[in-house]
Amino acid sequence: MRKAAPRHIVITGASAGLGRALASTYAAPGVVLALIGRDAQRLEASAQACRAKGASVQTALIDVRDAQAMQTWLHRFDDAHPIDLLIANAGAASTLASATDWEDLARTAAIVDTNFYGAMHAVLPVIARMQARKHGHVALISSLAALRGMAISPAYCASKAAIKAYGDSVRPILSRDGIRMSIVLPGFVKTAMSDVFPGDKPFLWSADKAAEHIQRKLAAGRAEIAFPSLLAFGMRLLPLLPAVLADAILGGLSYLPREEH
Repeated sequence: MRKAAPRHIVITGASAGLGRALASTYAAPGVVLALIGRDAQRLEASAQACRAKGASVQTALIDVRDAQAMQTWLHRFDDAHPIDLLIANAGAASTLASATDWEDLARTAAIVDTNFYGAMHAVLPVIARMQARKHGHVALISSLAALRGMAISPAYCASKAAIKAYGDSVRPILSRDGIRMSIVLPGFVKTAMSDVFPGDKPFLWSADKAAEHIQRKLAAGRAEIAFPSLLAFGMRLLPLLPAVLADAILGGLSYLPREEH
């Protein structure tokens, strides 16, 4: 059974890429969008595009790693517009530049802080409010990389796996309060983030196509949204294989050849 379409929607990482496409997809008359991002110029451009489609838009220039700033702003927005849907989309990527590159502690922490803790800084203040109302929907943007780590992006894969594990863990708890939890597992989506990925990008989707697909599946109440289907099937199969075989299969996609000396 489909619930009423969300009217008060928060999207983090809304200034570019998939976040911007999601904002545009949800923009419509009667909808109030809260768009959070770090780039003032791009965030305002995203907001203007949504306003042109009839939505009311509020923007916040916040780094999702700032827990206090996120909570303060989200509570203020929620006081005026009780949040129906939160899409925790903000994220960062790190890829190994060569076969001799390595993600040290600082690089690893930067990715985990943005992707995992950044999502928590959006979700936890809002979930508390939704629990009190017995209503709401949270969507965590993870990745198909959460299903099987790739050698080219260890910290990214780990952070996205953490997001999926968290969402899976709290879903049955939140459902008792009438709150939906959805985990979104995109494959390759055409964004600035994917543009710098040095490996192959099979079944690449446009950001608009991905956003429209996510909107449809969230409206249907799907607990997990993985796409494209063929790539998702392959990624689900890999953990069932012996590790040495899975590593060999991933070799052409995510492993960098060792440099010759």
